[in-house]
Amino acid sequence: MQTTKKDLNTTVWAHPDAIQAQRARWIVDAAGMTLGRLAVEISKRLIGKHKAYYCDFWDCGDYIVVVNAEKIRVTGNKLSDKIYYRHSGHKGHLKEIPLASMLAKHPARVLELAVKGMLPKNKLRKDRLKRLKLCIGSAHKYGHLNLQPLTISTQKQ
Repeated sequence: MQTTKKDLNTTVWAHPDAIQAQRARWIVDAAGMTLGRLAVEISKRLIGKHKAYYCDFWDCGDYIVVVNAEKIRVTGNKLSDKIYYRHSGHKGHLKEIPLASMLAKHPARVLELAVKGMLPKNKLRKDRLKRLKLCIGSAHKYGHLNLQPLTISTQKQ
């Protein structure tokens, strides 16, 4: 098949109402999954890069529900070496929280911060993060939605 310049310049444009109607709803079981690999796949789905009509200035991503967020795992010495920082804005108020204590106190926040860091830093970021629902344990309140299971390979490709 030969392509012409006219064929190369055609772009699929989707109406924003059609994008909203076609948002899929995924459920992910995070038990035993690696933090970084899980966050990459979730962020791709939130952005919408898996869709044919993806465009970087449209918010065309899907909804993601993550269950068992407290059962994620990390490799290497990250439990003791990885540190989260918070600063209140006042002198000397820098807080350092290691990953092990963050998992003990706020296990869902670890995955949320990983996904947030992988999303583009623009005005669509907040809306994309609103579509991420994190649940501790296997019980969740999104059973009335038509959730499709999302299988994520944890092996290196």
